[in-house]
Amino acid sequence: MSKAFVSTGRSALINLAVAAAFCVLLGRLFYLHVWNQEALRAHVDGNRKMVNVVEARRGNIVDTRGNLLATTRTSYNIGLDPQAFRESDREKLPQLAAILGVPLPDIEAAVERKIRKGATDGQAVQLIRWAVLARGANEATHEAVKALGIRAVYGNQSHSRAYPSGQLAAHVLGYVNKEATPVTGIERYFDYYLRGQDGWRETERDGRRYEVARFREREVEPSDGLNIELSIDQMVQHIVEAEIQRLSGEFNPKGISIIVSQPGTGAVLAMANYPSYDPNEFYNTTKYPIANQRNRALTDVFEPGSTFKIVPAAAALNEGIVHPNDVFQTGVKRVSYEGRTLSLPDDHRTYEELSVHDIVVKSSNRGVAHLGLMLGEDRLFNYASRFGFGERTGFDLGGEVSGTLHRPRNWDGLTITRLPMGHAVSATPMQVHTAMSVIANNGVLMEPMLAKRIFDGTGADVLRFSPKAKRRVVSTEAAHIVATMLADAVGVNGTARQAAIDNYDVAGKTGTTQKIVGGRYSNQHHVASFSGFFPAENPALVVTVVVDEPQGSGVGYGGSVAAPAFRNIAESCIAYLGIRPARSDASFVDFTIPSNDRTRRISN
Repeated sequence: MSKAFVSTGRSALINLAVAAAFCVLLGRLFYLHVWNQEALRAHVDGNRKMVNVVEARRGNIVDTRGNLLATTRTSYNIGLDPQAFRESDREKLPQLAAILGVPLPDIEAAVERKIRKGATDGQAVQLIRWAVLARGANEATHEAVKALGIRAVYGNQSHSRAYPSGQLAAHVLGYVNKEATPVTGIERYFDYYLRGQDGWRETERDGRRYEVARFREREVEPSDGLNIELSIDQMVQHIVEAEIQRLSGEFNPKGISIIVSQPGTGAVLAMANYPSYDPNEFYNTTKYPIANQRNRALTDVFEPGSTFKIVPAAAALNEGIVHPNDVFQTGVKRVSYEGRTLSLPDDHRTYEELSVHDIVVKSSNRGVAHLGLMLGEDRLFNYASRFGFGERTGFDLGGEVSGTLHRPRNWDGLTITRLPMGHAVSATPMQVHTAMSVIANNGVLMEPMLAKRIFDGTGADVLRFSPKAKRRVVSTEAAHIVATMLADAVGVNGTARQAAIDNYDVAGKTGTTQKIVGGRYSNQHHVASFSGFFPAENPALVVTVVVDEPQGSGVGYGGSVAAPAFRNIAESCIAYLGIRPARSDASFVDFTIPSNDRTRRISN
């Protein structure tokens, strides 16, 4: 027998290859277990552990009397993990069935069904880790289930935003979309306070990435959002929206905006627009087109027309350049101004002469043009700015536009005579409303206030908002005199007779504005408006009604369309709020126009 020949080189090569292989293997093991240990451990933990966000409950929005306007409904999907079920808990299943309102056999079947059906040969067995027993359960039901102490049964929380009153105050509230993002209104403007702080829960998952509830380790409770109380009064809002429904049915307009507020504080009790929408169904754009979500009171502009006449009247009285009894020649068509001859605007009725008082009462375009000429371009512009035209009011909703008030250097030759009658200026309904509030509030411009306070779940104040006076526009005396004129405008000889209320002194001004169509003023397209307050001696409420293109026979005048709407709203508010005709603490000590020794006749 011969001994096999073995090559020394070949043997060394094989030994070297085997050694190298072991070195690579050892190096790989060293790399995995020592060098890259932390990264791999984190990777494994990342696959095994999971962190679930626990949503915070969004805060409520309530009206000034605590009525719920927007809330968050918390619900739970309750289910069980059959793999974690303990036989010692089986005796509790009848109680669980009674709490959930689910037949006991269905729950027992869910306990026994531990493997998913449908697996074929060669496929991995699919374990059931979550079987739904009840969907949309409320918080009380969830707490009762937790009290049973069945380890395998637990609930997953979800929140949904709800608006209990449907369309009521939709443009004020706004809504939260399905991605939990606030889109408009109070929901968006005060989202920082409403949304709260989400919590989190650390747990583990199995190979199919299902949660293994029994391995929950850490849980940080969410911090619920704060609540907001608005100045809105649900009943006043309902009164306004009922009147909008009447107006829309009778006149079929393109749009309506109505605002009700307290002049002394600027607190808005109601704001509504037509067309509107239901924030519970914001997604239904067939039923509620996207355009319906626009808050017309803040975003739509129009030429205010005669409601603007309070500006030149108050300005001229405040400057002391006219007296209420001064008489102007309103029968002339042309006047001389700074070396130029200017044409005056037409009146709906020709008056040969009118006093300053009657210019306002009878809403004379030529009369206020005379006042504008006496003021001059700079003073007329400055007072219009002081009344709030050409700037945002600062209302707590966002999306507000500033309107248009051109500076004198950009005026044409006729602006000095057209601006006093409310042409060559555009404003939102809110701007017109705040301007009228200046007269009702003794000459002081208030910032409109919507949010009264922010409070926590116990009712304790976190932040309280106070009325904010922006500036004094005219003197108290000038405001009182204009208020007297506006009260007479609602009298038997005025243009707003249909706004009158029995036993109450009402002050206000109508407006009927031709819309510009194709670059020219149209005789078929109008905006009818009325803005006023009551009681005139000591105003409790200011109400503004703007109706865009009312349809019907003839022109939709402010006096025949908007003024009756004002009266209807005012009468309902009087009954609801208990507003008295006159008060013993009335701020008008002498609610009359002061007389002068003689009547001046002023000509240009």
